[in-house]
Amino acid sequence: MSITLTTWSLEQTSPSDLRPVPAPEGRDDLRIVRAEVPSAEFSRFLYTAVGGDIAWNDRLSLTYAQWQEIVEKPGAEIWVAYEKGTPAGYVELDPQDDGVVEIVYFGLIPAFRGRGIGGRLLTHGVERAWDLADRWPGRAPTKRVWLHTCSLDGEHAMANYQRRGFRLFDTKVEEIEAPGNPGPWPGAHA
Repeated sequence: MSITLTTWSLEQTSPSDLRPVPAPEGRDDLRIVRAEVPSAEFSRFLYTAVGGDIAWNDRLSLTYAQWQEIVEKPGAEIWVAYEKGTPAGYVELDPQDDGVVEIVYFGLIPAFRGRGIGGRLLTHGVERAWDLADRWPGRAPTKRVWLHTCSLDGEHAMANYQRRGFRLFDTKVEEIEAPGNPGPWPGAHA
């Protein structure tokens, strides 16, 4: 069966474009921490846990070596949100040429959606994209942060990106074969 897939590309071209979400008063049960040890296993866990019910499958065929290469790329970073010590979601930054940083993956594990975490995690991830050169000597300062989302992503994704100050710069519509549910394990979201 084929479906219509719409992919939107969004960007920020200045740190002042970011409209952050402040941390709520009296709530300190959410921590956002950089995964500083490159780990293919942890990256794959986050990818499948967040994307398992929304058809993330483009990386599932990668070998261990390919996953490890992604997480070891100089300037690549994964920032993980933890609620009371449990991983709730993540944002993955991919450094590109000429001061460009892509937010290549962002999302929450299904049990943590709709609880006010997404805006805070996205704010943090965008801030880290803008100051990436501060942590990676020799990297050019960030001039542009971009991402893409699609009609298969979570229902609040596009609104969250736009509320954080991202602007649409491209839209692509195509017919694709309907993706199957890739996980995080068989039957998890049946």
